[in-house]
Amino acid sequence: MKRDPIAERTAQIVLLLIRVALNEEHKVDKSALNTAPIDWEGVYKLATAQGVVAIAWDALMKLHKSKDIDIAIALTRELRLKWALSVERIERRYARQRAALARLGHILSEEGIRLSPLKGYGLSLCYPIPEHRPCSDIDIWLFGEQKRADEILRTKHNIAIDEGEHHHTVFYIDSVMVENHYDFLNIHAHHSSRPIERYLKEQAERSNERVDIDGVMVYLPAVDCHALFLLRHAASHFAATEIMLRHIIDWGLFVRAYHDSIDWYRLRSICREQHMEQLLDAINAISAEVCGLDISLMPNTTRRTELERRILGDILHPEFSLTKPERGLLRIVIFKFRRWWANRWKHRLVYRDGLLHSFITQTWSHLMKPKSIKS
Repeated sequence: MKRDPIAERTAQIVLLLIRVALNEEHKVDKSALNTAPIDWEGVYKLATAQGVVAIAWDALMKLHKSKDIDIAIALTRELRLKWALSVERIERRYARQRAALARLGHILSEEGIRLSPLKGYGLSLCYPIPEHRPCSDIDIWLFGEQKRADEILRTKHNIAIDEGEHHHTVFYIDSVMVENHYDFLNIHAHHSSRPIERYLKEQAERSNERVDIDGVMVYLPAVDCHALFLLRHAASHFAATEIMLRHIIDWGLFVRAYHDSIDWYRLRSICREQHMEQLLDAINAISAEVCGLDISLMPNTTRRTELERRILGDILHPEFSLTKPERGLLRIVIFKFRRWWANRWKHRLVYRDGLLHSFITQTWSHLMKPKSIKS
């Protein structure tokens, strides 16, 4: 598919900014800054859509300091202000979520319940500036105590619990949404996720790394549990809809922090069993390129250039780009079917379930939880 050269140039600059933000400047080739004019408004919009606007801003500050870019000349005053305000909003949201996580941790610790934040907060600690990783909600794992925790929150703290989703409940604490997982994965949508789920729960019990959040100790997920969960979670989003550069950076920075502790042989074996090994290799290669990592940190990665190019292209410029209708059940169902059919190539990279089997299973899953049809 032929792409707009301006859009390609914009994507090139966003990727460059990510590498600058995550690495020492002398290790990054910055020549692309001078090869053609830069549409900085387009860079801002793409970075925002990809969940990396704060990281891109960090890079601009580094480049401005090193005199590679004079942002007062390169960016209009309006764009500088808009960009800085976007970063400030991300920082404020992070602070609210961290405070909500601390309050929830205090409530649950008084009841003898251990709390483990999934993805968001734990992953942010792998970032150079943790509060610059955007996150829409808080996902938690309570080591099998999900139902008791929900009951405590409902009866003792008057917190409403939404049970409309398959593998987690939802509640709000200090206006921050929390997903309380009783399963790591939605095993109702894809039966092949069930053996992965068993492995994740076994590994979760090995969690022993703790961090202090405002006086309360929370558990970071066990490394092998978190590695497989991050990969499968991103893969499921990729197969169903799309993923962003933020997902790629999450994986790259997690690997950079924990590569020596990951059981790569076991991870690859599970991916092979699930027909997901090619996707593992592609995400390894893409994250190494995007984050500026040495690919040797991800042992035995096989390069498949065409597949890597297609996946990265789909991240930056989704092949299925129709917008979901805001209302009308039938219109939403038709949209979802069209998206599912267009993404069947992704499905084959993620699930060992056949397409027909997946269609029937997912349809039944939605009928069991009708709220999920519109979500």
